[in-house]
Amino acid sequence: MILRTATRADLPAVLALLADENRVVDPDSVVVDGAYERAFADIESDPRNEMLVLVDGDTVLGCLQATYIPGLGKRGEERALIEAVRIRADRRGGGLGRELMRLAVDRARLRGCALVQLTSSKRRADAHRFYESLGFDRSHEGFKLAL
Repeated sequence: MILRTATRADLPAVLALLADENRVVDPDSVVVDGAYERAFADIESDPRNEMLVLVDGDTVLGCLQATYIPGLGKRGEERALIEAVRIRADRRGGGLGRELMRLAVDRARLRGCALVQLTSSKRRADAHRFYESLGFDRSHEGFKLAL
């Protein structure tokens, strides 16, 4: 298994993972419209963003998006924001999520980031336990404003 930057060819598999509601979604059934194409192109062309995939052969088993944020806090060091963390439903519970996160944190560390942060829906109690088991701390309360 390897962690690599997603390519355009991976987009249906990534969207299938994001659509996953505790079932495996066939990437061939995913419609990749212009909005997804533009969003992927924006991520791909931005050196501060990367969509990463965990693959075994030709099969995408997991994904996440990492955004590297510059700031004046932490003595000007970058922070990594991790979002859209997913593992295929039929492969959960076997350590792949732990490996995906370990590799992503290592990547942020090598980039020189001072910290890694993430958000998770309040409804995802299992995910919260998982992130805490990795050493993440519930340090802040998050807020969103839909536009």
